[in-house]
Amino acid sequence: MKYVQKVEEDNLELTIALANALDSRDHYTLHHSENVAKYSVQIARKLNLPNLSCEIIRKGALLHDIGKIGIPENILTKQDKLTDEEYEIIKNHPILGHNMIKHIVNFHKNGVLDIVLYHHERYDGNGYPMGLKGKQIPLFARIVAIADSFDAMTTKRVYRDELDLEYAINEIRKNKGKQFDPELVEVFLSLFDQNNLISNKEQT
Repeated sequence: MKYVQKVEEDNLELTIALANALDSRDHYTLHHSENVAKYSVQIARKLNLPNLSCEIIRKGALLHDIGKIGIPENILTKQDKLTDEEYEIIKNHPILGHNMIKHIVNFHKNGVLDIVLYHHERYDGNGYPMGLKGKQIPLFARIVAIADSFDAMTTKRVYRDELDLEYAINEIRKNKGKQFDPELVEVFLSLFDQNNLISNKEQT
């Protein structure tokens, strides 16, 4: 048991180190991975998922954008609107991330790779990189997709200031059944009813 615990601790430390390496490339996305992990775990706990699943979701969320390490910095930190060609390059980051960490055996088994590869899939099938639809998208990736979009909207980016909290919540609601799993959207919104995410957002 001590050996297993040590392996898990080492894996978590490696995960955090990789996430920090990504966040350090862009001042405006600093702590993004940590925020997405926090919100994702809150959704997972509201779903009463087992502790092990919550920990897997946390690791996957910390690493969800790891493929952006392979994106040229002039594109990653561009202040102006991306060209179509540049956007296609950005859209490669889930596959780049998957290829970067696919050799970690535990990530194959526990769903971390699913989060990295599929967090930009859309419930209506119009996402990327595979165009998966509905429940074809793994649950853990559907959870992280909501947390990722929420944090992206409510934090400052190189190309815009942070958006109003109410606006971000309404955008999630408007995309229920389109970009996001409708059942998970309801779970997400219920967290605001309890002031959980709101209080945590104010502390970040």
